[in-house]
Amino acid sequence: MVRADESLDAAFEAARAGDEHAFVKLWRVLQPPLLRYLTVRGNDSPEDLAAETWLQVVRDLKRFDGGLAEFRAWLFTVARNRAIDHGRARAARPAVPVAEPPSTEVMASAEVVVMNQVSTESALALVATLPPEQAELVMLRVVAGLEVADVAHIVGKKPGTVRVGVHRALKALARELSDQETQEVT
Repeated sequence: MVRADESLDAAFEAARAGDEHAFVKLWRVLQPPLLRYLTVRGNDSPEDLAAETWLQVVRDLKRFDGGLAEFRAWLFTVARNRAIDHGRARAARPAVPVAEPPSTEVMASAEVVVMNQVSTESALALVATLPPEQAELVMLRVVAGLEVADVAHIVGKKPGTVRVGVHRALKALARELSDQETQEVT
C-alpha cells in the first residue's frame, strides 16, 4: 500500500504541475470512491455531480496548497458542497416524476468486514438505510478512506464525534446484516 500511496503522491504533484496523464491517474483512483459517496448521499445524478466536482478541481488545482491527504479531503468537500447545492436547487424546483435512474455499478470497499460480506449493490443499499449523517460518515471514512480529522473538517464536526458516529454506524450495519442473514436462514 505504501508504494501505491507514493505513486499516487507523485501523480498528484505532477498533476498539480499540469501533467494531464498524472491527473488521469488521480481520477482513476479517486473517482470510484467519489461516486460511491455521492450515490449513498442519495443524489439522483452522482455522475453529474462527480463531473462538476472534477471540473472545479481542474480549475483550482494549481492554487491548491497541500499534500495528497489534504487533496482527498478537499475533493470530498467540493463534492459534498456540490451535492448540498444540487439538493437546494432541486428543492426550490417543483418535482417532476421521472423514471428510476439506472443503477451505477461501483467497486466494493475491502476495508470493512460488513462490506466484504455483501455485494456492492447490497452494501450501498445497506449503508443507505442509515440516517444520512451516519451514511455520510461511513462513506467518507471507510469507503473513501479519509482520515478522521479530514472527515471531521468536511462535515464540520469534532474528530471524536466522527469516530463515535462511524463506530455506531458500523455496529448498526453489522446488526442489520446479521438480522438479514438470520431471516434468510429461517
